[in-house]
Amino acid sequence: MAQMEPNLDHDVSWFLLPSYWAKMVVALISFLCFANSYDGDFVFDDSEAIINNKDLRAETPLGDLWYHDFWGSKLSSNTSHKSYRPLTVLTFRINYLFAGGFYPVGFHVINIILHCTISALMVDVFSILLGGLQFSNKGRRLNLAPKSSLLAALLFAVHPVHTECVAGIVGRADLLCALFFLLSFLGYCKAFRENKEGHMFSVFWVLVSVVLGAIAMLCKEQGITILGLNAVFDALVINKINPLELIRKLLYKDKALENAGLLRKGLLFRITLLMCGGAGILYIRWRIMGTGPPAFTEVDNPASFADSLFVRAINYNYYYSLNAWLLLCPWWLCFDWSMGCIPLIKSVSDWRIIALAALWFCLIGLICQALCSEDSHKRRILTLGLGFLIIPFLPASNLFFRVGFVVAERVIYLPSIGYCILFTYGFSLLSKQAKRKVHYNVGKNLADKGNQSAAIKYYREAVRLNPKYVHAMNNLGNILKERNELHEAEELLSLAVQIQPDFAAAWMNLGIVQNSLRRFEEAEQSYWTAIKHRKKYPDCYYNLGRLYADLNRHIDALNAWRNATVLKPEHSLAWNNMIILLDNTGNLAQAEAVGREALELIPNDHSLMFSLANVLGKSQKYKESEALFLKAIKANPNAASYHGNLAVLYHRWGNLDLAKKHYEVSLKLDPMAPGTKENYNLLRRKLEQLQKKGGA
Repeated sequence: MAQMEPNLDHDVSWFLLPSYWAKMVVALISFLCFANSYDGDFVFDDSEAIINNKDLRAETPLGDLWYHDFWGSKLSSNTSHKSYRPLTVLTFRINYLFAGGFYPVGFHVINIILHCTISALMVDVFSILLGGLQFSNKGRRLNLAPKSSLLAALLFAVHPVHTECVAGIVGRADLLCALFFLLSFLGYCKAFRENKEGHMFSVFWVLVSVVLGAIAMLCKEQGITILGLNAVFDALVINKINPLELIRKLLYKDKALENAGLLRKGLLFRITLLMCGGAGILYIRWRIMGTGPPAFTEVDNPASFADSLFVRAINYNYYYSLNAWLLLCPWWLCFDWSMGCIPLIKSVSDWRIIALAALWFCLIGLICQALCSEDSHKRRILTLGLGFLIIPFLPASNLFFRVGFVVAERVIYLPSIGYCILFTYGFSLLSKQAKRKVHYNVGKNLADKGNQSAAIKYYREAVRLNPKYVHAMNNLGNILKERNELHEAEELLSLAVQIQPDFAAAWMNLGIVQNSLRRFEEAEQSYWTAIKHRKKYPDCYYNLGRLYADLNRHIDALNAWRNATVLKPEHSLAWNNMIILLDNTGNLAQAEAVGREALELIPNDHSLMFSLANVLGKSQKYKESEALFLKAIKANPNAASYHGNLAVLYHRWGNLDLAKKHYEVSLKLDPMAPGTKENYNLLRRKLEQLQKKGGA
C-alpha cells in the first residue's frame, strides 16, 4: 500500500455521511432539481433527432443505425454532420417502442434517471480523484475523502449548466456518454486492486475500461477522451509521477529515468493498451464515417469561417472564457448561442479581450501550481482537476476540426467534473482560512403558440444580433404580414432575398406581400423567382394561382393550381380553388370532375366534400349532394356555411322543413353568415303562405 497523503477532508467544513447514504442524498437532490422537466415537450433539436428521425421507427432495420448519424442521415452523405451516436439513437428507439409513439414523458424520465445515476456515481469518482486510490487488505476500496467527495458530487448534481443535457431530450447523448465514461474510469481503477496471485494490476480490467470507453464514444464523441484521462490518472496517482521532474529528466537525458518505475510498475504497458484501443476505435469509426468532414455553415460557427487566423484564435479563446464563466456563474443560460448571439471580436480594442486575459491568467496560475508546487497532494488534485476540465472539452474546442456551434452548454457536462474538483479544492482552502441562449428559437416557439407580440420582440433581437439572419427576417416578415404591417414586412423580406438571393421561401412571402399591396407584376416576378430556386414548390404555385385568379387570368390560375397538386397531391387548398373557380365560371362538369379526382386522393377532406357538394347541387344531383354535405358536417359540425348551403340545397329540392332546420343551425353558429338570414326569411314567408293555403 502507498503511504497515506494529506486528507482534503480535514479542511472542508461539511457533514459526514456513510458512502451509501451519500449516494442516496446526491441522487435524491439531483432528482428534486430536475424532476420538473418530466412533462416537457419535444423542443428545438428534439424534432430533428427524434420526431423526424426515421431510425426510431420499427420499419428501419436496426443495422442502419450503425451507418447513420445522430439525425438519421447516412454518414456517407455530404450533408451529414458526422455525429455518430448509434447507441443513443438506439435508446430513443427503445423509448419510442415502449411508449407506443412519440410521447415525451418517457424520454424525459430516462434523462432524469440517467442524471441521478451519474450524480450518485460521482461520489465514488470524486472520492478517488480527491482522496486517492487505496484498498484495504481485503481488496475493498477506501473512501479517504467522504466529505469532499459528497460536496463535489452535490455541486455536480445541482449545477444549472446541466439543464440543457437533462431537460433537453437530445442531451441523452451527453448523459449516456458520461455514464460509460465514469464506468470506464472506475473499471480502470479496479485494475489496481491487489488479487490473490499478487499481480500489480489486472489486464482484464484495463481492457474492460477500453471497451467501456468505446461504448461511451458510441453515445457521443467526447467519450473517447476517457482513455487519455485514464493514462493521466495512472501516471499521477498510481505511479505518483511529478510531471515537472519527469520533463526535466527527459530534457537532460537523466539516467535516473530508468529507475523512475515506469517499466517496473507497468505504466508503459498500460498506456500502450490504452493507445492501441483508442487507435482501433478511431480507425473503425473512420472506416464507417468516411473521410469527408462535416458540413456546417457560417451561421453555425462564424469564427471558424473568419479569414484571419488572428480573428479565429481570439474568438475561439473568447468562447473558452464564456464556457468557463458558465461553470463559475451560470446566471444566464441559453439553449442556442449561435445565430449572432456572440458577435465576433475583430480588434484588440474590443473590451471582451479582458475575458481572454482573465481566462489565461487563471489557467496559467493553476498550471504553474499544478507543476511547480512542492505539495504532491496539491499537484495531484490540481492536475487531475485541469485534466478533467480540459481533455473532455478538446473535441468541442475547434482545435482539431470545425464544430457546428459557438457555445453549447451540453458539451461542458463532462468538463464540469474538473470544475467541481477545482471548486471543492478552492472551498477547502477557504474553509481552512475560515478556521483561521436564443432569440430566434424562442421567437419561433412563441409564434407557434400564437403569441405574436412576444415573438416579434425576440425575432427583432435575433436580427439585431445578426443583421444577416435571413430566417429570422423571413419569420418576422410573415408575422408582420399577418398583422397587415405590409410595408415593414416588404422591407424585411426584400433585405432577406438581397442577402440570400436563392432563399425561395422569402421570395414567395415577398410575393404574397406585394400581392396584398396590389403590385401584381412585382408579385408575379417574385413567385417565379422562388420557383426558379426551388423547382418543386407547390405552395408557391398555389399562391401564384391566387394572383392569377385576382387578375381574372383563369386559365393561368388553373394551370398553377394543377402544378401544385401534381407536386403535392394532398394540397387541399389548390384542389378547392380549382373547384370553386370552375364552379364560379359556370364549368360545372369540369368542376365536378376535378372534385371527384381530389376526393379520390384526399377522401376525408371535409372542405373538398363541401365544394363538390355545392357543384352537385347546382347540377341538380340533389341526393349525392346531400350525402356529401352530411358527411362534411359530420367531420366539421360547427361550420355555419356547411349547414347554410345544405339548407339552400333542401330549399331548392323542396325539403322545406329540413331547409328550415339547417338555416337555424347555421344562424345559431354564425348569426352574421352572409345570405343565410335572407334565405331563411324567404323560406319562412313561403312556409307561412303554404300554411295559409292549407288553412283556407
